[in-house]
Amino acid sequence: MMQRLLGGMKQLLMLLGALLLLAVLLWVAGNLWVLSHSAPYIEPDAENCQTQRIGVVFGTSSWTRTGVRNPHFNARMNTAARLIHSGRVRHLLLSGDNRTRAYNEPRAMWRDLNGRGVAPEQLTMDFAGFSTFDTLARAQDVFQVDKAILITQRWHLPRAIYIARARGMEVTGCVASAGAVAGEWRLRLRESLARVATLGDLYLWGREAYFLGPAEPILMPDEVVRLPLRDTAVDVSAGK
Repeated sequence: MMQRLLGGMKQLLMLLGALLLLAVLLWVAGNLWVLSHSAPYIEPDAENCQTQRIGVVFGTSSWTRTGVRNPHFNARMNTAARLIHSGRVRHLLLSGDNRTRAYNEPRAMWRDLNGRGVAPEQLTMDFAGFSTFDTLARAQDVFQVDKAILITQRWHLPRAIYIARARGMEVTGCVASAGAVAGEWRLRLRESLARVATLGDLYLWGREAYFLGPAEPILMPDEVVRLPLRDTAVDVSAGK
């Protein structure tokens, strides 16, 4: 009896070991696939980022749980403002989470960038960017953006670029460097898992954005079609 039990446990351990090995292989292969396909489109220096009509800024909390300014948020805002002021980007789409009244990532980005001298007419807020996937799906389907610069951290850009290009968007990534950040390894680990999940979102279960809504194309002031004024004068002689 004991021998049979030990044999069963051995088989179970071998099965668990095989599943673990498979999971590790999928994790490694998925990350290599996403990283290799996105690497050519990432520019680490904001001064060398391509000139583009729209820049998409991904939301994150402006403060950390310890009550200090979030360096990742600050880096994204700094890079976005630099791209605007250098003329490399004409307009910014600020996409983030706004699930509750007390938490509003797009509004925080708007206030910060406006404080850095970015004009209100150069900013559009997307309040339903609940995830990287949602941000990009809404940028394309709601805001009618097909070409853009994506602005976020180096470890986040591969997944964002891969999703966008898989959806047919023509994008490049501009790195928002925050330098060395304590505890960033947790974000990098979570991101490595998210890259693998993204492949499932795109190719297996056909993920859709949580909320889309009607189209709201982003138009620059010089792109607004001005209709000719109609002659509204009344011909009073017609009533005589």
